[in-house]
Amino acid sequence: MATRSVWRARTKFAVAASAVFTGGAAATIASSEDPAMTVKLCTNVPVRLARDVITAASITFDYEYSLWGLPEGSLERSKAKHEVHLRSAHKLQELCFKNGGIYIKLGQHIGQLEYVVPQEYVQTMRASMLNKCPVSSYDQVCQVIKKELGATPDKIFDEFDPVPIASASLAQVHVARTTDGQKVAVKVQHTHMTDTAAADHATVELIVNTLHWFFPSFDYRWLVAEIRESIPQELDFLREAKNSVKCLHNFQKLSPDVAEYVYAPKVLWSLSTSKLLTMEFMDAAQVNDVKAIQGLGIQPHEVAKLVSKVFAEMMFKHGFVHCDPHAANLLVRPLPSGKKSILGKRKPQLILLDHGLYRELDFDARFNYAALWKALIFADANSIKEHSVKLGAGEDLYALFAGILTMKPWNRVVDSSIDHLVIRGNDSDRSELQMYASQYFPEISELLSRLPRVILMLLKTNDCLRSVNNSLLQGSSLETFFIIGKVSSEAIVEAKKSQRKSFFSRFDIWFEEILLGARLLGMQIALWLLQFRRALPGLN
Repeated sequence: MATRSVWRARTKFAVAASAVFTGGAAATIASSEDPAMTVKLCTNVPVRLARDVITAASITFDYEYSLWGLPEGSLERSKAKHEVHLRSAHKLQELCFKNGGIYIKLGQHIGQLEYVVPQEYVQTMRASMLNKCPVSSYDQVCQVIKKELGATPDKIFDEFDPVPIASASLAQVHVARTTDGQKVAVKVQHTHMTDTAAADHATVELIVNTLHWFFPSFDYRWLVAEIRESIPQELDFLREAKNSVKCLHNFQKLSPDVAEYVYAPKVLWSLSTSKLLTMEFMDAAQVNDVKAIQGLGIQPHEVAKLVSKVFAEMMFKHGFVHCDPHAANLLVRPLPSGKKSILGKRKPQLILLDHGLYRELDFDARFNYAALWKALIFADANSIKEHSVKLGAGEDLYALFAGILTMKPWNRVVDSSIDHLVIRGNDSDRSELQMYASQYFPEISELLSRLPRVILMLLKTNDCLRSVNNSLLQGSSLETFFIIGKVSSEAIVEAKKSQRKSFFSRFDIWFEEILLGARLLGMQIALWLLQFRRALPGLN
């Protein structure tokens, strides 16, 4: 009976939504300054909405039908649930590809939500949503370039490959060569993004609001608000270019010891506009391609350490954070200076791509986020609670917030062992994570709706980085957490110095630095001993 009522409710929603869009179409076309474009939108939007409703109804029916009568906790139910998760993930993937644009952005986000979404969805979205997105035709690419630069690619470039090397949710990238012989990457915005972005946003908002109405525990309205803010920024490629320049400037000014190890492609400003970005071509390995990285003479664990260092500096010291560091946006090459490690391996340089999505942290957010991570690394329960509450988690959900950040249950978060936060990346860890997510789904949804959006973007960034680490190390390592603890601690001390001017307050900070240094040294020694014992298992 419950299933039938939900099904009827969804059917009524589909009919009502179609009526709203159809009924308003004529008036919209009549009052539009661009009737042809408006006709296109009023034709496309109902079709895209219909796809949404049909997919949602199909997935819902599949779950209800496939799991009907199977006892909770039984082997049969577990097997059936895995199969329906997989089928539904592919249906959602197909919907994202058909609608494109914002929907692919949503698919990418789902691929990072390990603490909410079943593993079948995560794996399906990650395998398809990063660099296997729908491709604009060469004619469409030519239209954009001609509109932006006044001529077709063959008139502007000496060479222009009509087949893109990568396609993402908002744009695709072509290899070209300028008239002076420089090899470049040309990022061209998909034409449908400007045509349907606003309509897609309205459609997604309608779907999310309706799901929240039917299922109050499913509250992802914050995601719609975030997309409303971020998509216009990501569609402005000149803003993206300026972000890349600012990012490198921050490293040179605030983190000079790291600046040599991080890079962003130089922009050719004369061949760039808000919808077209021409950059130097980077010959490098994708960060999750372990074999290619090893082929360059670089150790994957050195790359993992560098990724942790670079993003820790951005989050805790710069307050200007690249919030989309998935594998397709991070490249690795040998350090151009040719420096090598003690073992004779080449040192890595991290190349950051796609600078469209950045977030700025004010002093309080940056300080409290750094203090929270320091507390997580050192298992300081009181400090974890204090700074989680200050960041918006509340007195009741701070433990859950810590669990989402670390992918560990509370008893492991506050465990005093040195490697208490290390994720092994094995089936046991994944099963524990999924069980944790399933058990606390309503609370997780409440937490995500409560946190400030800038913190939500840091969670997304954290998820992306965890995925990169897992690709490089099959989990995480104690070394990467040591780096996070060290950088967050340094950032806290620097922030306190900037706020306190008196002699006595500076003396307190100096004393705190000594204690912190001793603590970090102890952690480093413990790390060395642990590594030594693991290298020589016969000693255990």
